[in-house]
Amino acid sequence: MDTLTDKAADLEGRVVAVRGAVVDIAFAASRLPPIDDALEIRGDGGLSVMAEVQAHLDPATVRAIALQATAGLRRGDAVRAIGGPVQVPVGEAVLGRLLDVTGRIGDRRGPLPADVPRRPIHRAPPPFAEQSGTSEIFATGIKVIDLLAPLAQGGKAAMFGGAGVGKTVLVMELIQAMVRSYQGISVFAGVGERSREGHEMLLDMTNSGVLDRTVLVYGQMNEPPGARWRVPMTALAIAEFFRDERHQNVLLLMDNIFRFVQAGAEVSGLLGRLPSRVGYQPTLASEVAALQERITSVGQASVTAIEAVYVPADDFTDPAVTTIAAHVDSMVVLSRSMAAEGMYPAVDPIASSSILLDPLIVGEEHAAVATEVRRTIEHYRELQDVISLLGMEELGAEDRRIVGRARRLQRFLTQPFTVTEAFTGVPGRTVAVADTIAGCRAILAGECDDWDESSLYMIGDIAEARARETAARGKAAAPGQGPPS
Repeated sequence: MDTLTDKAADLEGRVVAVRGAVVDIAFAASRLPPIDDALEIRGDGGLSVMAEVQAHLDPATVRAIALQATAGLRRGDAVRAIGGPVQVPVGEAVLGRLLDVTGRIGDRRGPLPADVPRRPIHRAPPPFAEQSGTSEIFATGIKVIDLLAPLAQGGKAAMFGGAGVGKTVLVMELIQAMVRSYQGISVFAGVGERSREGHEMLLDMTNSGVLDRTVLVYGQMNEPPGARWRVPMTALAIAEFFRDERHQNVLLLMDNIFRFVQAGAEVSGLLGRLPSRVGYQPTLASEVAALQERITSVGQASVTAIEAVYVPADDFTDPAVTTIAAHVDSMVVLSRSMAAEGMYPAVDPIASSSILLDPLIVGEEHAAVATEVRRTIEHYRELQDVISLLGMEELGAEDRRIVGRARRLQRFLTQPFTVTEAFTGVPGRTVAVADTIAGCRAILAGECDDWDESSLYMIGDIAEARARETAARGKAAAPGQGPPS
């Protein structure tokens, strides 16, 4: 870094135009700082704004995107080239801390040590030959995910869903699962988060005792688009340090990746680029790839990514959604109709998928039960129009049996969460993969055909459902249940 700084020492410039987050800067030297290099703009009264070069307008002028608010900047303000991309603090010192896109501290726990190591936010992904594939399952304790869309340790999983169907709650529950079983480092990137969500996240992590193994990186909704656009890169730089130099496994949680794409579209518009499909930036595919291709395993250490993805207007053919989906190993799709029916988590068992759901990886039994669960629920969906028009009585005996089992499977795959306990009063449940498979196998085999459907709703394993059914039958059969005369 010192040599870079020395080399850039003569690159001094002046602000010639400020248009919101876009700043044009003229340099007297015959050379300009490269694209993606950081610039420090110094205004009056000690004001310092970090910006990033995005275009060379002519032999003496660059156009930069500010990563912080530009209020107070004016023409003629001095600019200094840093001599490389934005450098952010990494390592043990940032554990338990809250940072912004440029690595500045956002909590009230004092400054970082002066000797803290720093790394650039832009970096090429590891060479393909150095990357190591993984087939180890990342068990979450959430029945529907572990059964139908298992996550890979060192893989990328995305939670797709429209507004208000439970993406953030699902990510929060996965953090709780990590608290119970995961011993690595966690990095949380809040991309375009509301300040309320950030405060809740900080409070939850403090109360659950995982904050000392977690780094929080935020680019909030009220910040300029450049900050929201580069926050995932800052989080990745921190995660890569622990993976490559500390050889530790890292869990990278990002909420919400759609806002990263949205911020990129804002930046593209500010820079005057012509929009592409549905108004998105023409560089959509390369921007998403630059982020996703850095999330990988190297040697014995891995970065496991869990990403929430907002689906605009519930349109799963949206270019941003399809571009992100092309990079992930596990797709957890949240359904608005299931949420409306109270089936939480509202994971669609048909649309959700994982490349790990292979007999060679999860085993013959797991793959067979998952396939049969999907087939049964799909058959029920095909019959729903007939049922709503004519009623169950018009179905044949076999179809009635399949519908009954599908409805019981849907209810068995619901589950109370630890993070919602304060609202529902129902303690959260964690279910081992073997117990989930055993429960689904019992329902498919017809062992629960005469059970009340409510016995399987919002429970843990099948033993809890059996106890609830037995208790309900005992209460119904007990004589003299009325009030005493």
